[in-house]
Amino acid sequence: MNEEEMSGYVPAGKSTLNYDVQKEPQGLLRVILNGRMEAMNIGPLWKQLGKIFKKNDAAKVILDLDNVDYIDMSGQALILHYSRLAKEKGLQFQLSGLRPDFKHVHDQVSCFDCKPGPGFVKRSSVEELGHAAVNLVRDARDFFSFVGEFVSTSVYALIRPGSVRWKDVLLHVENVGSKAVFIIALMGFLVGLIISFQSALILRMFGAEIFIAQLLGLTMVRELGPLVTAIILAGRSGSAFAAEIGTMKTNEEINALQTMGLNPIRFLVLPKMLATMLVTPFLCIFFLFFSFIGGALVMLSLDFTLTAYLNHLRISIGMIDFLGGMFKVLVFSLLVAWIGCVRGLQTGFGARAVGRSTTSAVVSAIVLIILADGIFAVIYYVLGI
Repeated sequence: MNEEEMSGYVPAGKSTLNYDVQKEPQGLLRVILNGRMEAMNIGPLWKQLGKIFKKNDAAKVILDLDNVDYIDMSGQALILHYSRLAKEKGLQFQLSGLRPDFKHVHDQVSCFDCKPGPGFVKRSSVEELGHAAVNLVRDARDFFSFVGEFVSTSVYALIRPGSVRWKDVLLHVENVGSKAVFIIALMGFLVGLIISFQSALILRMFGAEIFIAQLLGLTMVRELGPLVTAIILAGRSGSAFAAEIGTMKTNEEINALQTMGLNPIRFLVLPKMLATMLVTPFLCIFFLFFSFIGGALVMLSLDFTLTAYLNHLRISIGMIDFLGGMFKVLVFSLLVAWIGCVRGLQTGFGARAVGRSTTSAVVSAIVLIILADGIFAVIYYVLGI
């Protein structure tokens, strides 16, 4: 070690900090600091002390702070870092001359574990497949458990309607239904307008623009109306259910309900699911109504009368088509409310747990809706509907 490394001076405007290194008998290394250990001048000292610790083979290190006038959190971090660095190298470390007020802060800071956490460990394809299988089994278990509890709770509610929190049901009816009318109407109008316009570009080549009404009516009532309504419901209400219940789970309010003898399914889930199932068919009807308005604008722009448009629309839609669409949207609403509540109840602990549950609720609901729609398509085809 040369003389420049044995002693040093760190200027920083009006604040100064210098150090001196003394080797003493029996492998003792004394580092003497003088001045103010604060953020504006502590930076260069980190690197210089690192070189000293690296090039010395002393058995014991004493950090002498008797002549230090001030220590802020940057200085405390330096002391904590090199005390742990010395311990990692098997050296004895001792602080000397630390003022009582600085020592009080140091004792509080030293309680924290400043070691970096474990880094990201990349999983192999087999491990990822195993985790996916475990999550799938867990979801299936939670599904059957939730269905059993919900069915038993629903039967109890049918026997004793007074046990249902009807005020909460009405509140969720407002949140799920009334406050969603505008977005449903807007989306219905835009979807009907776009589909009619795009269809007109193709049908015009064959002189069959009048069949836009039949195409729009059948497509909306049987497929797009229930499907788009359910997807909007998943993004708006399903995520809200997961976030609300997930926040309660994180704050241990669910545990508090169970401690008081209240069933979370009956207390939280049943009102949400009842409200969703009651309101969603009406939202779908709003969606269909405004989609037909969008189609009517396109037809009027093509010089067709409103009467002709309504007649072709009436011809294309039968009562079986309408009831089939309403049954689909009812099942979709059940899936959306179910997956939102289940993901909320599955929420873990931590700052990101609620966000993960909300995201999972939306994604899972959309996947289940599309899967159920495919199943309905096969069933309706087999039944000739």
